[in-house]
Amino acid sequence: MSKQTEIEAAVLRRLLKHLDENKSVQNIDLMNLAGFCRNCLSKWYMAEAQEQGVAMDYDKAREFVYGEPYDTWKAKYQPEATPEQLATFNAKSESKK
Repeated sequence: MSKQTEIEAAVLRRLLKHLDENKSVQNIDLMNLAGFCRNCLSKWYMAEAQEQGVAMDYDKAREFVYGEPYDTWKAKYQPEATPEQLATFNAKSESKK
């Protein structure tokens, strides 16, 4: 593994740790502010694993990102989105069309 790859891997681990330590930051907030969320990271992880020839499905990828099964994490930490959050999300989604 090259130093560059080691650094990139460490940065991903640090990002996942930061998200894990800040569970109050909801996925919809991440989407509204940054255009990506934990689920996006899961999809990117799955896609890269598959590209490298590693068998990976979405559930396994989400468990890697969330640190536990997604349904468990969601039940513990993800409240319903507020009308304001949804309005912002929908407005941003509409502007991308």
